[in-house]
Amino acid sequence: MLETTIAGSLPKPAWLAEPKMLWAPWAAEGEALEQAKRDATLLAIKEQEDAGIDIVTDGEMARQHFVHGFLVNLDGIDFSQRVKMGIRDNRYVAEVPTVTSALKRKGSVHKMEATLARSHTRRRLKFTLPGPMTIVDTIADRFYGDRVKMAMRFADLLNEEARELDAIGVDVIQFDEPAFNVYTREVGDWGVAALERAAQGLKAKTCVHICYGYGIKANIEWKASLGGEWRQYEAIFPALARSKIGQVSLECIHSKVPVSLLGLLKGKDILLGAIDVATDRVETADEVAAVLKSALPYVAPENLQPCTNCGMAPLDRTIAYAKLEALATGARKLKAELGG
Repeated sequence: MLETTIAGSLPKPAWLAEPKMLWAPWAAEGEALEQAKRDATLLAIKEQEDAGIDIVTDGEMARQHFVHGFLVNLDGIDFSQRVKMGIRDNRYVAEVPTVTSALKRKGSVHKMEATLARSHTRRRLKFTLPGPMTIVDTIADRFYGDRVKMAMRFADLLNEEARELDAIGVDVIQFDEPAFNVYTREVGDWGVAALERAAQGLKAKTCVHICYGYGIKANIEWKASLGGEWRQYEAIFPALARSKIGQVSLECIHSKVPVSLLGLLKGKDILLGAIDVATDRVETADEVAAVLKSALPYVAPENLQPCTNCGMAPLDRTIAYAKLEALATGARKLKAELGG
């Protein structure tokens, strides 16, 4: 019980990419870049293990962005046709590539880092992919003309990739869907259906990560506008509870999410965000344990996994790993208190 994991990304070393920023430019190119990605992947695994994390990830070291890292190896997307558009219901403007023709994979997208990670850790391995709804919200379209149709095509491609990760020996495949907290009506209309399509036929455990975003200015300001209680989860959890997705990763610490909403996800494993990625302050073990303990009236300990609120890519690297140690220490503290 209380097996620790992370949402996905970790800060990249300065010799790989510019620190503390999203869409950070690479610090090398060609074969030197590919070697740096491999080295950083191994380092991310080792540092998670040293911190005491039970279910590790590749840290998303080989990707420039959690969505575009998947898109770069797809035909039908033109990265030279970048446009500025509002995403997450116009919460902020991003420069995104454009879908210009029928989508298909050029080949495996993440085989290198998944194979490398699997061969260098005995711990369970989680691998993250962007979810279909979040992808279509983070790309321009000049071909399909229909968000749902395009999302279903992305779901098919994600499923191809996920099946290959499954065959490599990945234990948990997680789809990142921050858009679920924005387009809550569409989640029930087609978002969960696209998600299940992406996850169909997998032996690995399946997870969906739904947070309130990285700790960047636009997200912090959006959270401040949401009032005294954040109830977006209430609108989407019933559909997820009925779904075939086995795990739900969500934001908790320093949020205004009523923890009682976890009761809507009976039968699911809950990856509870007990580390705040929007602050440089490192949590204490007692604070982590307290957040986890608050969920116990609604989630059995064997179904509760201590996690981070969101990805940690924009954080200072030293701070991020101190937070991982706090997560592991807090989980051990509560486990001891529960007698296990």
